[in-house]
Amino acid sequence: QVQLVESGGGLVQPGGSLRLSCAASGSIVSIYHMGWFRQAPGLQREVVAAITSDGSTNYADSVKGRFTISRDNAKNTVYLQMNSLKPEDTAVYYCNARRSVWAAWGSWGQGTQVTVSS
Repeated sequence: QVQLVESGGGLVQPGGSLRLSCAASGSIVSIYHMGWFRQAPGLQREVVAAITSDGSTNYADSVKGRFTISRDNAKNTVYLQMNSLKPEDTAVYYCNARRSVWAAWGSWGQGTQVTVSS
């Protein structure tokens, strides 16, 4: 079973930046469809960004132009660079993986808290 560990969250002021990391237990980053999600209090979990095995990316409208998903195959790690952060970006951020865009996402980890506040 694939294990993913998120890190990099924290408290940042509006307009600031953070980079989240998602370390995978095996060499899956290059062959799996990887995604970043977030869940704010009282709201459903939503997809933020995703990257396919061929490197195609897509983003939620709310983060386009501000967030960038990338991966380092050698480190089996996926990143989420978050710039121009807004208070509404405050949430617990999770990463996940699936074998293809048609497959189900795997189990959820603990996530990493991102708080945007002055």
